[in-house]
Amino acid sequence: MISTTSGPALSSGERFRVRVRDRWLRTVLDGLSFFFLSAVALLMLVPFWWLLVTSLRTPAQSFHLPPVWFPSELILANYAEVFTRIPFGLLALNSLKITVLIVAGQLVTCSLAAYAFARLRFPGKSFLFGALMASLMVPITLTIIPVFMIVRFLGLSDTHTALILPPALTSAFGVFLLRQFYLTIPTELEDAAKIDGASPLQVFLRVIVPLTLAPLSVLAIFAFNGYWNEFFRPLIFLQTTEKFTLPLGLVALRGMYGQGSISVILAGVFISLLPVLLVYVVAQRHLVEGITLTGIKG
Repeated sequence: MISTTSGPALSSGERFRVRVRDRWLRTVLDGLSFFFLSAVALLMLVPFWWLLVTSLRTPAQSFHLPPVWFPSELILANYAEVFTRIPFGLLALNSLKITVLIVAGQLVTCSLAAYAFARLRFPGKSFLFGALMASLMVPITLTIIPVFMIVRFLGLSDTHTALILPPALTSAFGVFLLRQFYLTIPTELEDAAKIDGASPLQVFLRVIVPLTLAPLSVLAIFAFNGYWNEFFRPLIFLQTTEKFTLPLGLVALRGMYGQGSISVILAGVFISLLPVLLVYVVAQRHLVEGITLTGIKG
């Protein structure tokens, strides 16, 4: 017969020592994790610190060996020269208009497509979703020539519409991200709304959308960051300086033969990073929450 009795019971003193030991080990592990993550965070901040420091000193100091991590004097004229060398305000407005319209379009198209793939039944659903996911493996350099020919055929060359419509108005990644979250939403919520007489569109707008603010915020942040800093497609589609986006305009700071001041160039780059940092700081909580929720399987 197998004995079901456990080992000898610990005395109160032994239990206290075990708790103290566990607490001490937990404190040590938390401390090591904190210092490790702090070191990684500081390492990731080094390029941004170098960017800021270089934008506030003379170009000669930027190539000094050993590197100078703290400027001896702050030269704010580098930032003023950015606005005199290029129409920074106009370029920023162009980038903002294009980016905001793309983000808004992706939120609409990706949410509707993701809901269809998550809830609706229609012929070829699995094949279409697989083809959509396969498109993530196709680099933009492979499709840029056909897209450019279509844009030119439609008379959209050298317009912001060429950057907004094809193919940035939707996103395979956005569809996948939102679909993963929709699969975690209980179908009972939708059934209850249908019993109350809600149409499929009303179910989506009044039940599903309010529950998906976190993943929608994640998609908005990723899309904003990607298209605010986009350089390749504007370089192909735009020719007029007044229609350039901010990344294209910053290239002009280099000068015709690349003799521009590195401090002025990095000053312009630092200013262009501020909107992205602002969006991230404002929506950081939604970003973490959305990534966490979309990783949960229903």
